[in-house]
Amino acid sequence: MCSNTQPAHPLVHTLLQLVHNIFEERLGHTCSSSIRNVILLHVTMRWMLAGFCGLALISLSVALKIRQKPRFYGVKTNRDVYIYCSVAKQNQKHEVDWYKADEYDVPHAKRIKVEKQERIAFEDKGMIRNAYLILAKLQTDDSGVYFCRVKDTWGPGTELRAVRPIKRSQALYRSQMKDSLMVVQGLLLAACIAALLLRRRTLLEQKDSIYEEPETDHIYEGLAIETCGGGLYEELAVYSQADGAEAPWE
Repeated sequence: MCSNTQPAHPLVHTLLQLVHNIFEERLGHTCSSSIRNVILLHVTMRWMLAGFCGLALISLSVALKIRQKPRFYGVKTNRDVYIYCSVAKQNQKHEVDWYKADEYDVPHAKRIKVEKQERIAFEDKGMIRNAYLILAKLQTDDSGVYFCRVKDTWGPGTELRAVRPIKRSQALYRSQMKDSLMVVQGLLLAACIAALLLRRRTLLEQKDSIYEEPETDHIYEGLAIETCGGGLYEELAVYSQADGAEAPWE
């Protein structure tokens, strides 16, 4: 009776038919019909259990797929911002926790949990609790990356950058001040270079003007003049004449 009943799902029917064909090829007529049916039923139940477990894991992984909208916010201060955390299957109950970090690559343990405060609130959507993160009257300190977390699964993150509005006149004034500072820095740099070159030139001139004459070497100092006797030399007194007199040899 049971052999004439076909399963309702075509996937289960195909699986049973495949297992039946394998056992028919391997066992053949070596075993009785009752033994073959018991073995076939046992193996079929195992295959069906494994298939159902696989489907359950696939369903669970799809259910925990998380997305965040938007992925980037660039707004002025004193604005309100809504960040939404979306779960693939919204017909199940989930509770969302929100965390803040300075960058995307900050480890999970160092991310700071966002708590409800005066300017921070949460809002539910359907069966998802705290699906919306609401930041009211933004300040520059609110800039960062916000992550939603469902159980142990993290969202991709939403980067928020809050900037202060600035008037056109203030922007022009700051630009002119910046240009003026750059000109002053250039002039100071040129003055420093000129002072260094002038100082170097002055030192070189002073070095050239300072000249010390070498001390006179007294080669003959300390030598005694000896007179040679024996009349080898004539007396030079005869050649000593008064000024204006003619020399004897002239």
